[in-house]
This record gives sequence, C-alpha cells and structure tokens, in this order.
Amino acid sequence: MYSKEVVVRCESGLHNKQATYFVQKANEFDSSIYMESEHRKMNAKSLLGIMSLGIVTGAVVTLSASGSDAEAAVNALESLLQQDVY
Repeated sequence: MYSKEVVVRCESGLHNKQATYFVQKANEFDSSIYMESEHRKMNAKSLLGIMSLGIVTGAVVTLSASGSDAEAAVNALESLLQQDVY
C-alpha cells in the first residue's frame, strides 16, 4: 500500500467538475484507491463518495492505493488536487 497526505490547493475544492475529473482519473488505474478526510474514508473511484466528503480548498486529505500502479495513481491524483482542471 502506498499513501500520501495532501493539502487540496484547487480553488473549487472537490465539487462538481473537479470531483468528476478526479474520479475519472482514479478510474484510469487498476489499483484500489481511497481518499480519507476527517476519519471518513471513501473509494476514490466513486463520484458520490468523493462528493460526500465535502472537500474544500485547504483541506488535508490522505490518498492511499494498493495494487500494481499504486504509487503512480496517488501521485497523479495528488497533482490533480493542486490545480483547477477547468
């Protein structure tokens, strides 16, 4: 398992389009990927799960993945949380 603590820097947090892009990116990987915030852990491949976390700019989240491409998945998703994609 590979995990990393990340500060969300995208201006919109993880809502609407940003969350959609995040989940689409997560689904490109074979690994099981999870996001944890305030002791709530959700599957990063679930749009409803990610949106239910209510992630805002400046929030600290933990990304974790297990599988053959775990490190690449966490690093790619971390990068996505650092910028607005639209």
